[in-house]
Formats: sequence, structure tokens, C-alpha cells
Amino acid sequence: MAAVNYLLSFMFDAVLMILIIRVWLQLVRADFYNPLSQFIVKVSNPLVIPFRRLIPGFGGIDLATLVLAYLIASLKFVIIPLLNGDAIEVIPALFLGFLYVIKQTGFLLFIVMLVMALMSWVVQGYNPTQVIFHQLTEPFLKPIRNIVPSIGGLDLSVLIAFLLLNVINILISGWIPVWRVL
Repeated sequence: MAAVNYLLSFMFDAVLMILIIRVWLQLVRADFYNPLSQFIVKVSNPLVIPFRRLIPGFGGIDLATLVLAYLIASLKFVIIPLLNGDAIEVIPALFLGFLYVIKQTGFLLFIVMLVMALMSWVVQGYNPTQVIFHQLTEPFLKPIRNIVPSIGGLDLSVLIAFLLLNVINILISGWIPVWRVL
């Protein structure tokens, strides 16, 4: 049963992260024609398009994708416990789904910044993935750069963002029971 729980959890997390990236790309107005953007849109369209017919966007925010991400995160806390023989707890699942979307968004931001930092050491020249990652992280790193400027050409904004994300992750993780996530 542990393998089934793991696979289901992975599936929920993968779909949730694709939906989060889709909203994130729209919020930062990233290059739509970038190969990574095209991949995210094409993979998520079968789920998002039916919801868009029901839930329109508002103020440049794709509400349909946000609602779908929230529903998938909440379903994770209903389906996995249900398969393990636990009772269905809808209200806690809705609360945990909300927290989980926030937690996964922070985790995704952490991963994107980490990959971006590693790519800066390895990749030479133009890379479309690096461009998208820069567009995604700039709204988070720019305010930190305004407070803490580069020291001797060394940009500490990513390190400070990592620390802040870990503090937020620790706070949110205290509210999400481990047995409900696995």
C-alpha cells in the first residue's frame, strides 16, 4: 500500500506543480513562445480548458487554473486517506489543500532558483529555460536585491530567498500532518 500511496502522491504533486507553473508564467507575463511555456500549456490544457468555460479569469489572474490547483491539492487529502481506510474529512482537507498549494508553490520557487543557480555555473550563452527561470524568479529576487546589493559581484539574493522560503516552509509544515501527505 505504501507504493500506491507514493505513486498517488507523486501524481497529485506533479499535476499540482504544472498548474502552479502555468499560473506563475501568466502572472509574470513570461514568454509564451518559450519551449518550457509551450510544454506547460500543452500538458495542462486538457484539465484547464473545461474549467475555463465555468470560471472566467479576473484581472489577469487565471482563476480556473487556481481553483483547479486548489481542488487537486484538496483531493489529495481526501483520496489518499480514503484508500488507507481513514474517514473522509472534507473541511480539514480543504484547509490542508490551501496550505499545500502555498507549500508547493514555495517548494517550486526553491527548485527553480536552485536550478537557475546551477545553470548559471554550467550553461554558456543563450538558453531558453534559463530565460524563463529568470522571468519567474525576478519578481521575488528583485525586492531582496534592492535591500541587499551585490557584494563584490556576488549576488546574495538567492541565498536570502532560500532562507526565507525555508522559514515559511517550516511554519507551514507544522500545520500539515506528515501522515496525510504520504
